Amino acid sequence: MRIHIGSDHAGFELKQHLVQHLRDSGHDVVDHGPATYDPEDDYPVYCLRAAVALAAERADGRDGLGVVIGGSGNGEQLAANAVPGVRAAVAWSQQTAELARAHNDAAVIALGARMYSVEEATGFVDVFLRTPFSGDARHRRRLEMLSAYESDGVLPPLPGEDRA
Repeated sequence: MRIHIGSDHAGFELKQHLVQHLRDSGHDVVDHGPATYDPEDDYPVYCLRAAVALAAERADGRDGLGVVIGGSGNGEQLAANAVPGVRAAVAWSQQTAELARAHNDAAVIALGARMYSVEEATGFVDVFLRTPFSGDARHRRRLEMLSAYESDGVLPPLPGEDRA
């Protein structure tokens, strides 16, 4: 599987570890940077590039997933979610990594390198990558609501509300 990855300075060391781990696991990893540690760099520069590349490939019908990393994972998730066609989720446990894929069909996992050990974060990524979207009707329905809102800006109806 092709994996797009990007980080900022806070996630640099974890990114370097994950790039090697993922390649050793047989994945095709595209490292969107940074290439060197710079304590003044900005996460949008690298995380947006990872998400844009992933979105372009998925739009062409190719499979792939993404990993974005920073100090907390929050800003990195915001950056990835700013890219149309990308859903990113912050993971803070193996269970949240699994649910991000199984229930939310997230294409990008966001990690906080300052929040977990390298081993824990690697476990989150491994779970995320091996978990498929369940495809359950309730999850599809919810994702369709989000997609519709993104395209037309109309809120989904409240239960019992008639939109006719």
